[in-house]
Amino acid sequence: MLLAVVLAVALVLPPAPTGRVNDYAGLLQPSERQGLESFLAEREAATGTQMAIALFRSLEGESIEDVANRLFQKWRLGHKGLDNGVLLVVFVQDRKLRIEVGYGLEAVLTDAEADQIIRNAIAPRFREQRYAAGLEAGAVAVYERIAPGGARRPVETQARDRRPGKGESSAQVYLLAFLALIGVTVGGLALEASRQRGYTAARRGWGRSGPGIWYGGGWGSGGGGGWSGGGGGFSGGGGSSGGGGASGSW
Repeated sequence: MLLAVVLAVALVLPPAPTGRVNDYAGLLQPSERQGLESFLAEREAATGTQMAIALFRSLEGESIEDVANRLFQKWRLGHKGLDNGVLLVVFVQDRKLRIEVGYGLEAVLTDAEADQIIRNAIAPRFREQRYAAGLEAGAVAVYERIAPGGARRPVETQARDRRPGKGESSAQVYLLAFLALIGVTVGGLALEASRQRGYTAARRGWGRSGPGIWYGGGWGSGGGGGWSGGGGGFSGGGGSSGGGGASGSW
């Protein structure tokens, strides 16, 4: 019974994070974590591929392949239907790491290439206890394999059926110009009406401090708006992995 309880505790995985870099082992300095976070966010925006990093202290006797795959599935990295997610997971006390690759990227980031990234980019720096440098080198290498030059979205581009032609683009330009003209006209009329209301309100003693602007609304210092910063807006998009990738040690 005691053994079953211990195993059950070991199987517990952290919930889906709000950031791309998740240091449960306390290895990184805040500036290092933020630097990696910014890089991954920028690469995701440029390529469409979602990558997350997770650092843990120990596997607790578990298989790294099993833990990495279950964590990937729980966090749902990548976009649904594209499965273009990558997870780099590290277990410090075990000196083991793994790159788990989503279904949609297995053809462009093969098991052999993931193994090369671990051996050549990450492990040498980890041996020198340069963890942030190793993680950065690994992330750079992953994105270089997926999108050389980092300027295109290979998976999403392949999923598109068609692109708008020249005639379609011209029609869109004319439509936008027409809508902008309407917006300017309506905005001007609304501004003039607002000025008239502000003038009338000032004469009647209402609580206005200027035309159309109300300063005293119930937002306070901004804490009640339902938004909390610090996570960069990150969340998994519904991707999946079938166990592709590679494991290694240092």
